[in-house]
Amino acid sequence: KRTARRLPPADGPTSGIVGSGPTRHLLLVGDSIIAGVGVEQLADALPGQLARALAQRHQCRVEWHAHGDNGASCADLLRQLPEIPAIRADWILVSVGVNDVTRLTTARAWRQRLTALLTALTIHSPQAQVLLAGVPPMQRFPALPSPLRQAFGWRAARLDRVGQQVAAEIENVHHLATPVPDDPTAFASDGYHPNALACAQWARVIAEGT
Repeated sequence: KRTARRLPPADGPTSGIVGSGPTRHLLLVGDSIIAGVGVEQLADALPGQLARALAQRHQCRVEWHAHGDNGASCADLLRQLPEIPAIRADWILVSVGVNDVTRLTTARAWRQRLTALLTALTIHSPQAQVLLAGVPPMQRFPALPSPLRQAFGWRAARLDRVGQQVAAEIENVHHLATPVPDDPTAFASDGYHPNALACAQWARVIAEGT
């Protein structure tokens, strides 16, 4: 924590419109990934990139809204549910888990909180396809020194397995593994968050799962 480089959230509006055709709505809820940390503009971070990928895949006009909180855990997002835009979404992307790994959230607490969060989002938009981004393989994060890298990698895998189980138990919720290449050039300068190119590749993977 003393030596890690800290990057700010991305600049730019937290909502936008891309593509043409029938209008569909994308809501993004989560941590620093949704806040765009590691990328200069939010439109080039995962929110904007995913909106474009969905518009292209489904030949539609996508209105997107991002609620991202840098450093948020699942418990934080639960407390912030009243702040989430009241749009009726067709897709909801949820990114959470890394901060639960680093805060040493127990698997039991993670299961309870994640279940509550995903259930609340299905109630928020009953027709939505809720996409849960898997907890990434943190052993590939260049910023983490050994043996912390291996320890966090193990804990991330443990919470991700729980996330897969929770997603399978809730209707319209789908777990999507987070692709993290074993390549330092895919990360921002902090060695912890994906850069714009990695976000674009990740967005295409997510869109293919819809």
